[in-house]
Amino acid sequence: MSGRSTLKAVAITVGLMASVSSGSFMGGMPEAQAETIRESLALAYSNNPTLNAARAQLRGVDENVPQALSGWRPTVTASGSAGRLANGSDGNIDYRNNASISLTISQTLFRGFRTINSTRQAEAVVRAQRESLSSTEQDTLLSAATAYVDVIRDTALVSLQRSDLAFLQEQVRAARDRFDVGEGTRTDVSQAEARAAEARASLNTALANLNTSRAIYRQVIGIEARSLSADTSINSVVPKSLDQAMQLSETHQPLIRQAQHLVDAALFNIKAIEGELLPTVTLDGSISRTWNPSAFADESNNAQIFGNVSIPIYQGGGVSSRVRQAKEELGQTRLQLDVTRDQVRANVISAWGVYQAAEASIVAAQAAVEAQQLALEGVIEEQRVGQRTTLDVLDAQRELVTQQSNLVTAQRNRIIGGYQLVSAVGRLDADSLGLSVARYNPKQHYKAVRDQWIGLRTPDGR
Repeated sequence: MSGRSTLKAVAITVGLMASVSSGSFMGGMPEAQAETIRESLALAYSNNPTLNAARAQLRGVDENVPQALSGWRPTVTASGSAGRLANGSDGNIDYRNNASISLTISQTLFRGFRTINSTRQAEAVVRAQRESLSSTEQDTLLSAATAYVDVIRDTALVSLQRSDLAFLQEQVRAARDRFDVGEGTRTDVSQAEARAAEARASLNTALANLNTSRAIYRQVIGIEARSLSADTSINSVVPKSLDQAMQLSETHQPLIRQAQHLVDAALFNIKAIEGELLPTVTLDGSISRTWNPSAFADESNNAQIFGNVSIPIYQGGGVSSRVRQAKEELGQTRLQLDVTRDQVRANVISAWGVYQAAEASIVAAQAAVEAQQLALEGVIEEQRVGQRTTLDVLDAQRELVTQQSNLVTAQRNRIIGGYQLVSAVGRLDADSLGLSVARYNPKQHYKAVRDQWIGLRTPDGR
């Protein structure tokens, strides 16, 4: 392989990552068979076990609301007993069989507003958990995008190392030919062989890295990485300026909204505990039947209804302590909201800086690759007329491969930087990305269980 043809091969390889931003790389397969990054994100959205576990967790949190609402509903208890009684005096003992059944109904009329506040607290926790699910969704999609682009990056690096190895093997052959005809030295041959061995080791490392990236892809997305087409389509979602990114994060970042809902939950928790200091009013009723209640009656029926008022006077200071504790927890959640806002702000500024730096790195790396390609061509031509040594060619080739690897890495960092920025502002979700996938609706399960009075099966039949 000549030096010029080798340069052409590695230039095509560098174009592998450059085409990621334009969506032209098809992984050597026709476009109709290529798997785009949006298709991979859709698979992760549907199949990722971490995301599905977060959805199951939310469905469990949904049940807190009907549990709180149960404070409005009556309790019904049935009981029965049967046995043999012995009664007597003055040596006369009366034996008889006795049995009874009863039904008791208790309806709470007033609990110090605990039911209302407990329900509102549970609803706030559900809203907070929904935002936590949104955050998990964004983390999952970011991991999927990273895994996708890492496979493409490592594929490009493997191709670069293979091209480098082919070039160096050609240099070994040429050095041996020159040595055989007396135009070269054994040192030239040894130097070329050493660089070829080094390239072979680098190729093995690149292959190992590619296998690792493919394994992570399988873990996150759920299928093996096949023909990948890097159609990122992220530029339309990336904020145009840092100010716009900051404004979007204030309204779209689920971590901020989650912290806000947790503040509401802490406030209602205080009110619910304070309700324990207020009276409790219940209406109780019961009916019963007893067989052989005494020696003079075969059966007895009883029915009663009455109201109860329980007024707490002193509970040993436990309730008061819990109120104070809940107030401190409210203060903590408010401070945590401020911490979250500051953290989100820092994340947005950091992501914006990384994204802008990646843009500049690409420009610099492209210039370096073009300059080094020309330099290598010049060194090869000068070697042919005896003005350069074999070591000069090997050094120029090593520098070119380094610059090409830097360009591949810069292209990867730019793409991932865009996804990280979109995630930092809170818009890395299925709707914003326009993924072709059935959306998971967290409200569907909530509505199914909120007003359910009875039943052990979940809405999906389990």
